[in-house]
Amino acid sequence: MDSTIQITVILCTYNRARSLASAVESVAVQTLPQSVDWEILVVDNNSSDQTRQVVEDLRQRHPDRIRYLLEPRQGVSHARNAGIQEARGDILAFIDDDETAGSGWLQNLTSSLHNGDWAGAGGRVVPQWRCSRPRWLSSQNSFLSGPLAAFDVGPEGELIEPPFGANMAFRKDIFERYGGFRTDLGRVGKSLLSSEDTEFGRRLIAAGERLRWEPSAITYHPVEEDRVRKEYFQEWWFNKGRSDIRELGIQPKCKRFLGIPLRLLRDTAVEVARWTVSFEASQRFICWLKVWAYAGEAYEAYHQSRDAKRKRREGNGSIGSSRVSE
Repeated sequence: MDSTIQITVILCTYNRARSLASAVESVAVQTLPQSVDWEILVVDNNSSDQTRQVVEDLRQRHPDRIRYLLEPRQGVSHARNAGIQEARGDILAFIDDDETAGSGWLQNLTSSLHNGDWAGAGGRVVPQWRCSRPRWLSSQNSFLSGPLAAFDVGPEGELIEPPFGANMAFRKDIFERYGGFRTDLGRVGKSLLSSEDTEFGRRLIAAGERLRWEPSAITYHPVEEDRVRKEYFQEWWFNKGRSDIRELGIQPKCKRFLGIPLRLLRDTAVEVARWTVSFEASQRFICWLKVWAYAGEAYEAYHQSRDAKRKRREGNGSIGSSRVSE
């Protein structure tokens, strides 16, 4: 009798044909017990480069391991949700298209998920430097590690914070129970919107589900020169601020100006003051990044408030028109 596929590795990709082959190959050479059957599902999120040809070449080398799926709706959440629907496995693992998986990654990440004790698991994401580290990046502050996709919370045990999408796995029935990734969050094309992965993890933790931390399950995330520009960090944190407002919303009773919570204006002023009195380069930069994060929150809050007012006006206009017609 044929064995049932138990694990699907979902690898979503968008216009990264150059790095895709290394990413997929690092997964394809993973070794698991013979009792475990598994597959790699590459979800092409409407790429315009040579992605399809790269996957076809990889399928020639690993014909029984790799499948291809096109998801034309732009956005990593659409791609991941499509992969979840198409996956044959009972356990779904996720890795990014510009990463490589360490030896034993898949086995270490998923071994605890074969029974019902854990809903999901997360592993270490290690920066792989391909350029020199600038002075302003000397701090290990999370404001500097976030844009580098670095994730490490220490010894193995239970996760009390959500894992990163670059290295995580969940039982498939968890998605059936709690839904998929929110499509208003996460990257769309070249946009740096985020938090679709951490929002899902927080959703599970809030519901009482347990997530396993597996530091021996390692993926390596490249750090290229274009990622260690100050402008990239600023844009990343601006979009993180936008994502936070989308995910968490705004307290209904908070005081606002033009839809912007007043605490954002206060917090921005505090960080600007800290920036002016700080002498250490990396500390000054952290203050500046916090200002950009608050700016992103303010931007999203203002636009949400404006859109809500427009919808209310349109709704009132529709009601008025129907009354006249009656």
